[in-house]
Amino acid sequence: MYFIEHLIQLIKEKRSVISMGLDPRMDKEGEIPQYLINEIDNPDKIILEFNKTLIDNTYELIPVIKPQIAFYEKYEALSALKETIKYAHNKDLLVILDAKRNDIGSTSKAYAYSMFKIYGADACTINAYIGIDGVQPFLNYKEKGIFVLVKTSNPSSSDFQDLFSTKIIGISNDISEYRCSEQILKRNYILMTQLVQDWASGLAKFSDFTNLGAVVGATYPIELKKIREIIKNSFILIPGYGTQGAQAKDIKYGFYENGLGGIVNSSRGIIYAYNKKEKYTQHDFGKAAKDEIIEINKIINREIGI
Repeated sequence: MYFIEHLIQLIKEKRSVISMGLDPRMDKEGEIPQYLINEIDNPDKIILEFNKTLIDNTYELIPVIKPQIAFYEKYEALSALKETIKYAHNKDLLVILDAKRNDIGSTSKAYAYSMFKIYGADACTINAYIGIDGVQPFLNYKEKGIFVLVKTSNPSSSDFQDLFSTKIIGISNDISEYRCSEQILKRNYILMTQLVQDWASGLAKFSDFTNLGAVVGATYPIELKKIREIIKNSFILIPGYGTQGAQAKDIKYGFYENGLGGIVNSSRGIIYAYNKKEKYTQHDFGKAAKDEIIEINKIINREIGI
């Protein structure tokens, strides 16, 4: 089954567009509970136990999880990542591996193989600045999903993504700049959005969506609205909800009237929810995550009309 086909099926079955970001941290209080660290004393096993408990408590409520590979690399816990993905699949969850990989031809091909064959992810995030020759190796896995970074949720995304650019047809003596007048300029994130739309044009569709999507931060609702107007057949992965400050009203422009079109990711706000309310102890982290998702589902479903 194609990623997007399965994703839409699970969204409808579970009435949820929430992705739980599995970003394990164990550097300070309020992250992975200290009792797990004390009892197990092995990063691979600590993280796997933490993830399995979260999945056990939430798999009936969400369609997808999103592990961020950097945290598994940091703790030398790539085995835990592989086992987490397998465990999620056994619970009928899809997995978006957040790795933001890309490079030129053969290296990009190796990255795609790693994401989909070694780790077994159903989809992954990529940085497409390098162009289509770095994207195509991922597209060659026709059943897999791809989410291209378009407008990211971090504050400094404006440093480049918001700059104006244009494609100039003409002759210049200086390849680094071109002075002209009466040109139509577009922000870089718009140009990237248009590339995603072009790259998706020949792909298979399910419920009018392809496997090629975009990443757009919930912290930029106006930009999200504009991007949705351009990429009509792509799902949008929307990070930044919760801890980064975005609210339900900020994500509604990523969705159509039928409630499809987006996946809203929350990581720290869900997996460390036990630390936000006094009624939970550290042993309740799984239940706290479940309760948080139930509440988020209610709020977001009301906003997008699913």
